[in-house]
Amino acid sequence: MAEITAAAVNNLRAMTGVGMMDCKKALVETNGDVDAAVKMLRERGVAVAAKRAEKAANQGAVMAQASADGATLAMVEVNCETDFVARNESFQDFVKKVVETAVANPADVAEVMKDDLSAKIAQTGENMKIRRSARYTLSGTGKLSSYIHMGGKVGVMLDVACGKGETVKNAAFVELCNDLCLQIAAAAPKYIAPADVTAEEIAAEREIYMKQMEDQKKPANILEKIVDGKLGKFYAEICLLEQEFVKAGDAKEIIKDVIAKVAKDCGDTIEVKRFVRYQLGA
Repeated sequence: MAEITAAAVNNLRAMTGVGMMDCKKALVETNGDVDAAVKMLRERGVAVAAKRAEKAANQGAVMAQASADGATLAMVEVNCETDFVARNESFQDFVKKVVETAVANPADVAEVMKDDLSAKIAQTGENMKIRRSARYTLSGTGKLSSYIHMGGKVGVMLDVACGKGETVKNAAFVELCNDLCLQIAAAAPKYIAPADVTAEEIAAEREIYMKQMEDQKKPANILEKIVDGKLGKFYAEICLLEQEFVKAGDAKEIIKDVIAKVAKDCGDTIEVKRFVRYQLGA
């Protein structure tokens, strides 16, 4: 039987991320064959993952990262069972590895990293999952921005277009992109503009408003105007461009007006192309 040295155990642990005792046991069972031990630990990791799959995994972290040139941006949500594990440096390092992989690889990061995930589950003994991910690649002139709030509880990824290359480095434009990320994190819009709201959702809202006014004896045209007013308030809640700017305070600026002002100052056009907002466990 091959001698299992501490160095061999440490080497296997570095390769797999699995605990020392499990690594030593795997080396003993494979008579010191490192490749066979790695295979065994991965197989056991899959078994552990399957065993833990019924455990709720609603803790974890949201993390975002951009490529070195800023042309690609990715955001991921990785879940675990407990806040204790979520705050652990090892788990945070794993989430960082996931988001780095998402930046570098356009394929489904959960599929790409399924073996790494199984090994991490085996290491921690907790159910984990790469719940969701998003990846933006810059198209045309503009800026990709991100914001992570509350230590990874909320994350935002944003794509804003402009017309001129010099605008991208303009301090006012950069600040606007940052402010829009903060706005999305704080106010949680579902859409960019009213035109993006689905016809079904609008129809459902109108029906609710009409039922709320069934007892009001008013002409149909008046009721329609009241409904339109209620829809305006609805859009102000769910559409980014119609929301009140959270940083404006008592000034009550509307986001579309804030964007228009910066565009005028830059002598350019500015358009919010897309955004995504993740809230941990939501």
